[in-house]
Amino acid sequence: MTATTTRTFAYLRVSTTDQTTENQRQEIEAAGFNVQPRRMVAETVSGSTSAFERPGFAKLVDRLEAGDVLVVTKLDRLGRNAMDVRATVERLAGIGVKVHCLALGGVDLTSPAGKMTMGVIAAVAEFERDLLIERTQAGLVRAKAEGKTLGRPHGLTEVTRKEIAQKLTEGAAVAALAREYGTSRQTIMRCRDAA
Repeated sequence: MTATTTRTFAYLRVSTTDQTTENQRQEIEAAGFNVQPRRMVAETVSGSTSAFERPGFAKLVDRLEAGDVLVVTKLDRLGRNAMDVRATVERLAGIGVKVHCLALGGVDLTSPAGKMTMGVIAAVAEFERDLLIERTQAGLVRAKAEGKTLGRPHGLTEVTRKEIAQKLTEGAAVAALAREYGTSRQTIMRCRDAA
């Protein structure tokens, strides 16, 4: 019976072509991970793209097997937010791949300690999102109380809107008025509905 050796892969990502993955490669080597060049996948793709929608990452996952280790320097290499990272790690754990993140002390994110860390990160991200929503809603209430108009400014003046409403009551066609005033049919219909 032969013992299987653990294969270690690295995923390196930058967002723009003027950036390089060299620092990430050096960090992984300095942390003691020996990754063969053919198992190091680097790509240039926006972090806003989900991990499994990235061509390089998708090809990497096709190569991974149970018992393999995937190393990244930071969580944001794996996903666009905490929830996306968590889903990616869970999917990799589902096929038996361990995920190590150097920024979190090299902890295996699929281990109990790693799962706890991911849970805390997700909870903090949700808390920050809820605070942002709360602050936004409070700002909207304050702006309304101060009499500020919310939303996009009207493309047409009040006088023009009344003029359009009058023409509509006289039988003018919505499409013809949209062309005449250089606006959309929806804007013309809003003038009609507001009259």
